[in-house]
Amino acid sequence: MAQMRTPIESGVPDNKRYLHPTLLKNYGNWRYHDRPRPGVLHHVSHSGDEVWSVRAGTQRQMDVHTIRKLCDIADTYAEGHVRFTIRSNIEFMVADTNKVAPLISALTESGFPVGGTGNSVSMIAHTQGWLHCDIPGTDASGAVKALMDELYTEFIREEMPNRVHLSTSCCEINCGGQADIAIVIQHTKPPKINHDLVANACERPAVVARCPVAAIRPALVNGKPSLEVDEKKCICCGACFPPCPPMQINDPEHSKFAIWVGGKNSNARGKPTFMKMVASGIPNNPPRWPEVSEIVKKILYTYKADARPWERLSDWVERIGWPNFFEKCELPFTKYLIDDWRGSRSSLNASTHIRF
Repeated sequence: MAQMRTPIESGVPDNKRYLHPTLLKNYGNWRYHDRPRPGVLHHVSHSGDEVWSVRAGTQRQMDVHTIRKLCDIADTYAEGHVRFTIRSNIEFMVADTNKVAPLISALTESGFPVGGTGNSVSMIAHTQGWLHCDIPGTDASGAVKALMDELYTEFIREEMPNRVHLSTSCCEINCGGQADIAIVIQHTKPPKINHDLVANACERPAVVARCPVAAIRPALVNGKPSLEVDEKKCICCGACFPPCPPMQINDPEHSKFAIWVGGKNSNARGKPTFMKMVASGIPNNPPRWPEVSEIVKKILYTYKADARPWERLSDWVERIGWPNFFEKCELPFTKYLIDDWRGSRSSLNASTHIRF
């Protein structure tokens, strides 16, 4: 009797056993694909088989009731197969074109907008925020919800010059990644240290090693082992807070938002680009963050009106130049914006990790 292979508890599991049967049958044998309408991808294989993928937006942080609702829709209107995209959209696969329209109607009636394909504003990739991130300066999921409520029509339509990816990061370490427009928390003050708690709550060598610019060093305060921060080096990133909660960096007044633009991972028509900060000191005002939404929408709709077809936001900025970008978007320019990373040479050279 054949022995079953012992599972390897590392790496990515094989996804083929979860694929839609038509996708599995034609794996690597696709002839072309098109988009019959926003939110629907149509794939045709060399064998003549066809598959329609219907993409809908979700709130990412989902309760059991929502997951069951999506599964019921998949069983009733699709063919029981779903997958999630890296931007937290959900896709339902069907091999019969007659099932597409009822599926779209069921999703729309249940509050899941169909869209996010082609030249649209896709779902915002975001970090965990207050739910279970260890260093959140804000709630990423809440800021995303507030903004996507106002960008709903841009999700269900394909009217942008090119695809637009947005991200939100609840800390400056930015696990939201590169994006055409990014919303990133901005701590403006070094951490406040509760020296009475450091010795019992923190492993000091780990905290010292965690700082990317070597701004933290051991200290003896009031006769107890503690830590101190060189505020001239500190970049207020918040990396010291997870290994040492007594080093509190969040502040209701001094933790702000910043807007960054021009990042992308794609290299289809040009090289990948890093985003640059274009607005800072924006109030962190839950639960709707109106100041953030106003600036993001101003940048987005200026880009929509002024960019040429197929220009990503970074391509548009490169063509018109940064002075014109700030003028067209009606944003104030200060010396703290559009860091070209040259300024990091002095701070990173002080690090124990990087030398150049």
